[in-house]
Amino acid sequence: MTSASNDAADRGEQIDGPFGAPPEHQADHSPEQRLAALGLTLPPVTTPLAAYVPAVRTGNYVYTAGQIPVVEGQLLATGKVGAEVGAHEATALARTCALNALAAAASAAGSLSDIKRIVKVTGFVASAHDFAGQAQVVNGASELLLEVFGEAGRHARSVIGAAVLPLDAPVEVELIAEVRS
Repeated sequence: MTSASNDAADRGEQIDGPFGAPPEHQADHSPEQRLAALGLTLPPVTTPLAAYVPAVRTGNYVYTAGQIPVVEGQLLATGKVGAEVGAHEATALARTCALNALAAAASAAGSLSDIKRIVKVTGFVASAHDFAGQAQVVNGASELLLEVFGEAGRHARSVIGAAVLPLDAPVEVELIAEVRS
């Protein structure tokens, strides 16, 4: 909690979390419950486009392959962010990528609840030559992970502007998650 939150709590004020409950009660919600509260479900794991697997577990970590914004087998958009795709739309697409990455991670971990925390996110944004808002675009992915995992969703992150991504996708997201033993 921030010092302002601590001060408010000391005064007996309720500090609301993502479910309208004080932060100490957020632990009562599983990642599956948080996802459902957002009106979302894990999609089927996207079939790889080439010779790789969607996710690999090694020890207590799961590494996902890059996930593009595919829903029910269809790529939601193509083109460069800042040209054919607007930043706001790209942010929503990054959220879809993160949901696909969670599906891949959960399949390797056993379930979404078997994911202990999100460790690292790497976001790729196919960018028009003058677009510099890549970090804000990938916030769509980061914010979803925080909504689903709370503080365990807070992660390190890298964001990379790219000339082109697979299938001309505007955004791609991969993640590393720590899993329960």
